[in-house]
Amino acid sequence: MPLAATSQIAPDRAPRPEPTGPTYHYQVYAGFSYTSLNQVNQSRYGLMGANIDVTRDFGRYFGITADGAFYNHSAGSGNPGSPSVDMVLFGPELHAALFGRTSVFVHALLGGEHTGGEGETPKISFAGGAGIGLDYALKSRWSLRISGDDIASAFSVTNNTTGNSPHMRRNSRAGIGVAYRF
Repeated sequence: MPLAATSQIAPDRAPRPEPTGPTYHYQVYAGFSYTSLNQVNQSRYGLMGANIDVTRDFGRYFGITADGAFYNHSAGSGNPGSPSVDMVLFGPELHAALFGRTSVFVHALLGGEHTGGEGETPKISFAGGAGIGLDYALKSRWSLRISGDDIASAFSVTNNTTGNSPHMRRNSRAGIGVAYRF
């Protein structure tokens, strides 16, 4: 090997640019939400209620979300009885900036769903689904969020005494609210 080759030095790399704004690791969302009510026989209207979730971000694009929702107000008259739905779901979330102040997220959630006031069997069902949404940054910590999900659960037909739940029901869910990052 020639002596000139042994003294060659690779040029220094340019340093990575530092992030321009603060880095937040948590986001709390609260908002108005609507869900369809397909597991209740003869229901004509969905339910309105509240949705709250907490997301822990791990890096720039990935987070873990805990989602809770409670629906007890009918969107119209015509539902039998007095149905209510509450759910607790957990799962991963991927998010990325789109343009300007707008960012997009997708998540996959698993957990449980309870339908009350109707005598559904089982009382608590395994539930899961996927969703997508948009965040519009109002300030550095506050944003407006709109989202939609498709949540599947397994409730059986009315008066099923065996407790089996072979009937999967899919409920669409939509929400709008505010999120706070810290």
